Parts: sequence; structure tokens; C-alpha cells
Amino acid sequence: MSLRYALLALLTAEPLTGYDAAKRFGGSVGHVWHAPDSQIYPELRRMEREGLVEGEQVRWGPNSTKTRYSITDEGIRAFREWMSTPLDYAPVRDAAHMRAAYFEWTDPDSARECLQRHIDHYAEQIAQWATVRDAILDLSNATIARRVQKYPAEDHERIIAFKAFAYDGLIGRGEAEIAWARQGLELLDKLSPRD
Repeated sequence: MSLRYALLALLTAEPLTGYDAAKRFGGSVGHVWHAPDSQIYPELRRMEREGLVEGEQVRWGPNSTKTRYSITDEGIRAFREWMSTPLDYAPVRDAAHMRAAYFEWTDPDSARECLQRHIDHYAEQIAQWATVRDAILDLSNATIARRVQKYPAEDHERIIAFKAFAYDGLIGRGEAEIAWARQGLELLDKLSPRD
């Protein structure tokens, strides 16, 4: 997936400045596709050159303007086409699981720390994902609230359910990673008991 489809997804809700897109990105599609601000602004300009979005200068403060981007018909077509195309899955690159396969090369306490950090990381992620999912479900998520205002009432249930479904998947993946790390801690205790 490229960044452009994540940005097009955001812009299907409403027009956004680059600043607003970067801000919303972190609290929305940023949970499933990471991109720093330094990639978002140039991608929006590329998308404008390619006709996927249209930029309009809007007043920002008393003496300046910003570009607000709206998705074009071509952008909607490209997003629909991407959504209808089967994914090509990238090869797995998983440092935590790679390390775990070679724990015999480190001391048990370092391995335990690695697994505990894995648990802590995913516990924090699950808490964030659950907060976003709950905000989607109760419409306190600003982007979802705007999205349901933009589309007909008969689409609201689908809009909300599919977004919550994505976060349920992330939460399930996080819970599986925590269970795996706890198994690893049990294995370490079995193979390398503490003195």
C-alpha cells in the first residue's frame, strides 16, 4: 500500500489542509499505516499534480493561506480501484519473532526483558486501539462524525461497522502477541529457571 491511498481514504470524509491531514492521520488511518508529516505534504502535492486531489488556497490567519485538498473524481476512481484490487502481501520482517528464535544467544534476563517490552508495547497499543474503536462506535471520533454527516443515513451503519472491524482486528492481533510473549516467558522459566 502506498501513502496516497491512506490520504485518499481520509479525504473521502472531507477536504483537508496538509496540516489537518497530518493531524488526522495520526488519530485515524495512522493506526494502520504509519507516515511522518515529512512524507504527507510531498505526497499531497504529487497527488495534486496527478489530478487525484485538487488544491484550493484558503485563508489561514490574518496574512497567510494554506492549501486545502479535496478528492477529485479521478481520486475517487483510483481509491475505488485500489480497494477492489487484491493485496500483495509483503514478506514478513518481524524483529521480535526473529530475536525470539535465537534467545539461546543471550542471557535469560535479557530475553525476559525483550518479551516484557513486547507485552508492554502491545498492551499500550491495545489501549489506544480500543479508545479509537470506542470513539468510532459512539461517534465521538471527529472524522467519523464528519463522515456520517457527509453520507446518507443508510450508509452510516456500514461506515461505522467496517471502521470498528479494522480496530477489532488490530486489538485481536495485539492480544495474540501478548499471549505469545507470555508463552515465551513461561518457556524461559522452564529452560532457564531463575536462581
